[in-house]
Amino acid sequence: MNTQTVNTSVKPQRRWDVDWLRMLAVLLLFIFHPARIFDTGRIGFPPWYITNDQLSNGLTYLMGLMNPWHMPLFFLLAGASTWFALRFRSGNQYVKERFKRLLIPWIFGVLVIAPPQMYFMLRNHDPTYVESFPQSYPRSLVLALGDMGGHLWFIFYLFVFSLIALPLFLYLNGESGKRLVDFLAGFFARPGMIFLLAIPIIVMDYVLLRFYPNPLYFITFFIYGYILMADARFGEAIDRHKTIALILGPVIYVVWLSLGLGLHIISTPEAVRPFMNVYFGFVGWSSLIALLGYGKQVLSFTNKFLKYGIGASYPYYIIHQTAIIAIGFSVVQWNVGVLVKYVTIVVASFVATAILYEVVKRINVTRFLLGMRPLR
Repeated sequence: MNTQTVNTSVKPQRRWDVDWLRMLAVLLLFIFHPARIFDTGRIGFPPWYITNDQLSNGLTYLMGLMNPWHMPLFFLLAGASTWFALRFRSGNQYVKERFKRLLIPWIFGVLVIAPPQMYFMLRNHDPTYVESFPQSYPRSLVLALGDMGGHLWFIFYLFVFSLIALPLFLYLNGESGKRLVDFLAGFFARPGMIFLLAIPIIVMDYVLLRFYPNPLYFITFFIYGYILMADARFGEAIDRHKTIALILGPVIYVVWLSLGLGLHIISTPEAVRPFMNVYFGFVGWSSLIALLGYGKQVLSFTNKFLKYGIGASYPYYIIHQTAIIAIGFSVVQWNVGVLVKYVTIVVASFVATAILYEVVKRINVTRFLLGMRPLR
């Protein structure tokens, strides 16, 4: 591996819009994951950890609108952050940082954060299940391992992607790599060409069409995030096409539902699958163009809220789903309507996550286990 040294005296200017988008992506988890509790399954999602008796088409369609771009946005932003990191870190320094920030939190999460999710899943799907959590822990741990830690699969994938893609990123930092980036930037700066980047996404999704989460699909966004930061012409192309991209995403989604493809009503799910990856690839990429373009236009500033979010986003991600499932397990048993349950779970899980974060951020041991830098 090339462990070239880098100039640490000059760091690139921070992109506040990248920080804003990361924080907003985490906040949207408190909208998306509680909606999974009320998912009808009509747009292809498998049953979630806990399920309410009464389901909601509206919340299902909301998830369908977010799904093509939400997790890809996380990987894209991670790739962008990697470009900034490698401006002032060597390859060895980057790998060590990835171990501390990604692998250790994932291991901790599998052992501590994810098993309660599996326990509440067992109780929700089997009303006769009577074991306490300590009694259930071995079984819950096995389920958590098999599930890559539930939502923590993102952290595990990001760790693996970081190691796999590092030689490519170091190559792109060299002279021949910069010539390649220059060629790509010149090509995709032409009118409309930026949308062609959806094609590799579609291809990678199709290669492992029946495997989720598809590593080939998500590593494509991770690499894109790095390359998009490497030349200003990519950002200029995104800026020129952001309006049409903003229109295309929702329009295609509506057409998708209108044709019945998203509802699996014109054919069997197996027959729909080849169309789904084209839909996900193009709508997802168009949505990301819009988010990046308008994000840079309106979010290139900082304030106290963002400064809090820069440090809080990652721990919030790690903690949030366990809070949602634990609270949701009790709320779904209430004799009230879907809207009341949904809003209660959204608000209560956010408050619980915020309180837990305020506790763990004050202790260096928990900061280390959650991938945070130690307090000075």
